[in-house]
Amino acid sequence: MAATRGDGQVPQAGEPIHLPEPSYLPVIVSLGVTIALVGVVMSWFVFALGFAITLVAVVRWVRGTRRDISELPLSHDH
Repeated sequence: MAATRGDGQVPQAGEPIHLPEPSYLPVIVSLGVTIALVGVVMSWFVFALGFAITLVAVVRWVRGTRRDISELPLSHDH
């Protein structure tokens, strides 16, 4: 519940809120990890496939996050 002033109005927010764009990459990372874990039991090829999927997805996810952070205003402290 938002704090109200004495006149019953809610004060305006102090700064804009930055939210990352929706991404499919967390799902791809979990899929790659699952395939890699199945590959540990089944075959080295399946493991390598899952590991490669995970690695590519994590690299893309980190690059996207770094790009988003670099686009924030310089005065943004958090």
